[in-house]
Parts: sequence; structure tokens; C-alpha cells
Amino acid sequence: MKTILITGGAGFIGSNFVSYFLKEYENYCLINLDLLTYAGSLKNLTEVECNDRYSFIEGNICDRKLVESIFQKYNIRGVIHFAAESHVDNSIKKPGIFIETNINGTFTLLDVAYKYWMNSPFSYKENYLNCRFLQVSTDEVYGTLGETGLFTENTPYAPNSPYSASKASGDMIVRSYYHTYGLNTIITNCSNNYGPKQHYEKLIPTIIKKAIKRENIPIYGDGKNIRDWLYVLDHCKGIGMAFHKGKNGETYNIGGKNEKTNNNIVNIICELLDKQKPNLNGSYKELITYVEDRAGHDKRYAIDANKIEKELSWFAEENFETGILKTIEWYIGKLDEN
Repeated sequence: MKTILITGGAGFIGSNFVSYFLKEYENYCLINLDLLTYAGSLKNLTEVECNDRYSFIEGNICDRKLVESIFQKYNIRGVIHFAAESHVDNSIKKPGIFIETNINGTFTLLDVAYKYWMNSPFSYKENYLNCRFLQVSTDEVYGTLGETGLFTENTPYAPNSPYSASKASGDMIVRSYYHTYGLNTIITNCSNNYGPKQHYEKLIPTIIKKAIKRENIPIYGDGKNIRDWLYVLDHCKGIGMAFHKGKNGETYNIGGKNEKTNNNIVNIICELLDKQKPNLNGSYKELITYVEDRAGHDKRYAIDANKIEKELSWFAEENFETGILKTIEWYIGKLDEN
């Protein structure tokens, strides 16, 4: 039984991953290190809290003594690093915390892993030969696309927000530990995730919540910004495959092949809500309100997932039509509870 460290496992993607991984891979124990900021909640983990292969630790990835103690106490044999500040609007207002968490925190984890698993550069300790560090990153590190083209693993980094710049910096530190020290690393860059447990600050949960509460639904600018949407469970499966079957030092882009404008998204959700939760006051579309655009708002993201499909046989199982139905149903149930 191997023990791996999951960082940020109380957040949206991390909590979905913890639940999935414990069910899918029975030969692991998971240690979940999470600071429990506003974006993380233990309520996201109620289904695993009694699992004897799961333990939770509240703490900061920047706390080196804490991270070292976790490696030593639990004999950590792998790291899957989700923990990050991730909301672009917040990074514009308070970039400092993004630098601290996404860059310094990533460095701390990498350096502790290197010194715990390895004797010296390119020399693993005998019992730690296959220990791996997986960095969960984003397509936003690549910048923005024009009307055509896709981000590939060879697309040059060109981040345009403090958030994406901090994630790009973290990725570069991961890369450096592979090339300089021979640390076994993988980087995954994903497109926009959606699904259960996502914080209400994000686009899709905002639309659903505002609509059900009959409040104005804010859409930035003209609503024509395009994103590639990936159902969170598909992302979790891709990370699991990359961790187990990915090639040392490689990057894998994980995308849903579901390009939609924000206008598409809000109209699809409103139409589905009109059917599932009709309101006598009229269509939810009447609540759509266009607001001042976000500073430095990238126009289009879209991922080419051919590499992970061909090399690791990963394929997204949900299209947007099936995934958004599951997502809406989950949020309706959640909001009905409150």
C-alpha cells in the first residue's frame, strides 16, 4: 500500500479527484493537505471522510516544516498537486497571494519531495525509484488564441493574468526539477472544468445560482469569449492515467473538445432550467445582464488533446450536453437544501 500526498483536495477538482481515486485505485492511501480557504470545504469530502485509506490535514503548502513532517510521518511516495489560487478576478485584485501559493508553494513541495526521495541529482534512493510529482495546471498558461488553432504541449507559454503567470511559473519550476535534478515529474494542462462542487465564483455555478434566485446573471463584455469545457470527472480520470502511465518529464493537455462562447453557455443553462425548474415570471434568459469586461480577458482557449488520447488512451466520456445536465441537477439539489 503506497501513500501519496494530494494538495488542495478540499477544492473543486481536488475533492472530485479524491473520491474518484479512492474508488478506482485500491492500493493507495491518500493524505489530503488543504488550507481550507474560502474555495475549499470539508463538505466536499463527506463521502470519503470515514474511509480508512484517507486522512485530512489542514495546513499551508508553503509551510516547509509541515510538508517535511508529512513526508516523514506518512512515507509519501507520490504527490498530485492541485492546491492553487485560481480565480482570475481575485488575481487581478490581489496578485500577491497567487505568487505566494502558486509559485512558492509549488517550489516547497518540489524541493521537499526531491530531498526526501533522492540522494543527489539523478540518483533516487533505493526504495523511492518510481516516486512521481504531478503538477495540475491550466490552459491559461498558453495565453489566448485567435479564431482558429489549438493549444498543444509545444505551444509557447504566454500568460496574460497574474493567475496564469503564477501557474506558468509553477510549471517552469516543475520543469526545472526534472531537467536539473532528474525528479520524476508530469505536468497536466486542462481546459475549463465544470461539474459538481465548483465554487459559486465560477461562471457556470454563478449562472445556475443567479437564475434560480431570480437575480441578474452577469456576463462579461459581449459574451463572445470562447472556452473549451471539460467535465470534472473526465479530468480526474486523465490525471489518474497521467500519474500511472505518463512518461517521465512530459506534459499532457487534457481538453473536452467542447468549445462554447459564454453566450452559448448561459443560453443553454437557461433553456434547461426553463424545462427543469420553470418560473412563472418568465424565461431565465430575461435575467442575462452584460457587465464591464474583465481586464485582460483572453478571447479564446481550446486544447488539442491528441497526445493524451494516443499515448495514454484517455478520452473524454462526457460531451457538454450530458455533462451540463448532471451539473445542473447537482446544483438544483444543493440549492434546494439551503
